[in-house]
This record gives sequence, structure tokens and C-alpha cells, in this order.
Amino acid sequence: MLDIQKIRADFPILSQKVNGHPLVYFDNGATSQKPQVVLDAISEYYSQTNANIHRGVHSLSQKATDAYELSRKKIQQHINAQHSHEVIFTSGTTHGINAIANGFASLLQKGDEVLVSALEHHSNIVPWQMLCERTGAVLKVIPINQNGELIQTEYDKLLSANTKIVAVNHISNALGTINPIAEMIRKAHTVGAAVLIDGAQAVPHLKPDVQALDCDFYVFSGHKMCGPTGIGILYGKEAWLNQLPPYQGGGEMIATVSFEKTTYADLPHKFEAGTPNIEGGIVLGTAVDYLNSIGFEHIAAYEHELLDYATEKLSEIEGLNIVGTAKEKTSVISFNIQGIHPYDIGTIIDKKGIAVRTGHHCAQPIMDFFCIPGTIRASFAFYNTKEEIDILVEAVKKAKAMLL
Repeated sequence: MLDIQKIRADFPILSQKVNGHPLVYFDNGATSQKPQVVLDAISEYYSQTNANIHRGVHSLSQKATDAYELSRKKIQQHINAQHSHEVIFTSGTTHGINAIANGFASLLQKGDEVLVSALEHHSNIVPWQMLCERTGAVLKVIPINQNGELIQTEYDKLLSANTKIVAVNHISNALGTINPIAEMIRKAHTVGAAVLIDGAQAVPHLKPDVQALDCDFYVFSGHKMCGPTGIGILYGKEAWLNQLPPYQGGGEMIATVSFEKTTYADLPHKFEAGTPNIEGGIVLGTAVDYLNSIGFEHIAAYEHELLDYATEKLSEIEGLNIVGTAKEKTSVISFNIQGIHPYDIGTIIDKKGIAVRTGHHCAQPIMDFFCIPGTIRASFAFYNTKEEIDILVEAVKKAKAMLL
């Protein structure tokens, strides 16, 4: 069991009032809040360590480098990567996806196929569209059913010898659907395709084991899992990262440079051009330590309680429709109220101090499938409570009464 009040005390922002009401933060799918230990680590880096890494012989540079590389080791252990040099620091999930899509431009030719799913965030659609435009490859889409689940029989039909890479999210940001990625990866490998998993929405709720999954690439962002913004991780199997060209050129990613020829550095530096977000990289390790101190098995169990409770209470509101009812879900509920635009509900309940997300959630194809302009999305974290869900339910009821 989690001591929720003790955990909430770790997050200073949760004690504030918004519009005169205690903050109820249900926009965790967009970004998570940060515990004091993370805030302290940010301050400590800039006040005691600040220096560029990998480039200096002076003491502060060595201290910063050691802390940065220690964080890389922590991430390696957290996701169970075989090697620390398979862990690439990026600016976030979008950066990681673009790096791989850019690399595959050198491998694809006309007629090759790229598979994405109808559940994807725009960040896992647009880079592949751009890749297909550059190479003549064909983008194909794994469809979903009315529950917001990928149709696996259709996925089986789409896979072929022409499939070169499958890019799919671990968990849908808009609906909370947990995809059966282990089986999907296995099937993709039977036709020789690589697999990239967008884990942005998964890493706050679970520990991905990249070796057990056997995925070729796994990408995620630090700010979704109690870390800073502007930092993320691209995991890639060593063989793939050695095969793909670097995404950017500049300092750090080179071995030798002349005006005639440049040779690239070994992994991971080959994909880490320029001065990185040093503070972000170091503090992401702090965030991972914090989450592991709580325990992902405890986080998952408690968040499932919140999901079940919120689903039950919101379903009692007449005219409320939950969008996305997959059998396997994480703690996200997207919903609408018949006859009311989601933006109007979101605006009204914000006056009560309740933070939810409204709109298409950077997943317009999902909204088009359900023929809706968007949804109200409440996304829960381990520091939320059932009492906060009760406040949300009452606020939605009042907003509905005002608008109908």
C-alpha cells in the first residue's frame, strides 16, 4: 500500500490553490508534476556542478561528466538495456522518433512499407509520413475497433516482406489503451521488420524491459515520469544504432574532422551532437530513482484503483460517454457529454481548480474515427486521490447543468 499523503507531500505544487480552489491535477498525460527531490537536484546541479561534459580536464567538468554518465547507467538498468551505449539522451520522444525515421531514409526504397497504428500521437505519424515522401515508401495504418483497441487480425494481414519498420505506441495518450506490443514485436520480426515503440505514456506507469520485449527501439520523455522537460531517451539495439547514420552533425559526435572527411564517434556519442541538456540528463536519473523507491508494482496497482473508481463514478453521469474502453487500459479516461463541446467543460471546471486536457490530444485520426472534435481527458498519477475524483465528478455535473 502507498502512503498517498506522504507521497503528495513530496510534490510542492499540489499544495497550491488555483482560482481559489485546491489544485486537482488530472493532466498527467501531458506532463507529470515534480517531487522536491527532483527540484533540489536541478538547483544542486546549477549551484554546485554546472560545467560542460566530456570536454574538460578541470574538476567541475569531470564531476558533471561522471553524474551524466551515471544517469545513463541508471536508465540502462531501469529499462534493462544490454549496454549503456544503447541509451541515447535526446530532447524527448519526438526527437528520438525523428532520429530513427531520418536514419531509415538511407535504408528504404520505393515500394517498401512503414506500419503505424491508428492510435498514434502525431509525433509517431508525421516523421514516418515525411520519411515515406522522401523515399517513396508506403505508409500503412493498423486500424482500431470501437473500443479503441488495435485490430490484431488486420495487423497480421498488413505485415509482409515489404514491411521494413513498425512504429507503435506502448500506451495511447488519448485513450489509455495498452497495446500488446510483445506479441506485435514478435510478429514483425518474423517478416524481418524492425520495431520502434513510443513509450512516452508507458514509462510513468511501468518499467519497460527492452530485452524481454525484444524491441529494436524504445523512446520516451523525462517530463512524463517526474523528470525535467527537454530530456528524453532513445534506446536502440547496438547493431541498429551502428548501422544507422547520425541524425545531426556537430561537436561531440565526431572521431576526426578534416575538410576532406569526417568520421563519427562510437556509440552513444554518435547520436549526441552538441552540448546536451546536462542538467536534464542528470536529473532524469534522480526521477527514476524516486519512482523506483515507490515501486512500479505499487504505482500500477494504485492507479488501476483510481481508473476503476473514476470510470464507475463518471459513468453515473447521464449523457456522459467514455471514449476508449479497451480491456487493457492505464489510468486515462477520455469522455464527452452529449450536446456539449469538451472545451466548454474544461474551461468551467478549471474555475474549480481542476486541470484536465481538452481537444484532440495530438491524435486527430483517433477523433476522426469516433467522429468527434475531441474529448475531455482526465489522466491520473500515483499522487492523485479518490477524493479528487469526487471533486471532478461534482464539477462535471455542475458544468453540465450550466451548459444544457
